[in-house]
Order: sequence, then structure tokens, then C-alpha cells
Amino acid sequence: MRKFFPVMGLCLALAAPAFAQEGKIGYVDSQKIFAESPEFQEAQAKFDKEVEDWNSRASVMNEEVEKLKEDTQRNSLVWSTAKKKEAEDLLKSRQDSLQAYLDDTFGPNGKAEKRMAELSKPIKDRIIGIIKRIAIENDFDVVLDAANVSIAYAKESLDLTDEVLAELAKEK
Repeated sequence: MRKFFPVMGLCLALAAPAFAQEGKIGYVDSQKIFAESPEFQEAQAKFDKEVEDWNSRASVMNEEVEKLKEDTQRNSLVWSTAKKKEAEDLLKSRQDSLQAYLDDTFGPNGKAEKRMAELSKPIKDRIIGIIKRIAIENDFDVVLDAANVSIAYAKESLDLTDEVLAELAKEK
């Protein structure tokens, strides 16, 4: 047993350079790249201005809802049943409109998310192109994104997706 560990250690030490030569891996920090990119900062400023406008509109709509709510509460005792119902229906309608606006603008797949993707896509595409060029020029097999823990570039020969799909199809 005592002889096994030194022999095993020697084998691992001799094999390590062979493993290291199998592939060259690099990484990037996309957060740092975006933070230092003038184009991205410009796009972010444009996006922030649009968000400010959307928030202003939401604020106006919310103030209207609050005003209607106060009026309804304050006057509910003196209004007729018909007038009270009309005010409650109007309040409900405005609340629904506000919620729909917030969902459409800030919700998943909303206007804000789509706009940010639209503004950042050309910048991201350019950055990915640069990463790919650097990877090819320096013979990197894989480039990881440290900020997102995802692969920014990999040689196509390392992609196992089709093999995995084939195996999944076999298991059906």
C-alpha cells in the first residue's frame, strides 16, 4: 500500500502535462467589459432615460388611482348607489389599466426587457465576435464567461449537444 501512493502520484504528475495540452481554456469577465464599454454605457443611459419616462407615466396613473380611491371613500356615504357603483367601476378600470401597463412595461418579456435586449444586442454581438477572434488567434479551445459562468466561445468540435440529443432519442 505504501508503494501504491508514490507510484500513483508519479503517474498523475506525468499525466498532468498531457491533460493540460488537451485544450487551452481562457475566460472573460463580461461585467467588467460592459462596465468599461463606452457603447454599453451610452446604451444604458438611453435605456435609463426611457425607464424614467415609463416610471413617470406609471406614477401619473398611480396618482389618478389614488385620487379616485380617496374620492370614492370620502363620498361613498353621500353618493347614490348608482353613482357609487359608477365610481367603483371607474376605479377598478383604472387599477386594471395601471397593472396592465406595469406588466406590459416592466414584467417578464415586457417593453423594458425587450428594449434593453434591443439596445445591447449589437454590443454583445460585437464583444462575442472579438472574443471569438482572440480565441482563434490564440488557439483557445474554450472561453468561459466568469460573470455568468457560461461559455462565451468553444470550438465546434467540443460541442456535445448533437450527441446528447441522439442519446436522448435512443432512450425513448
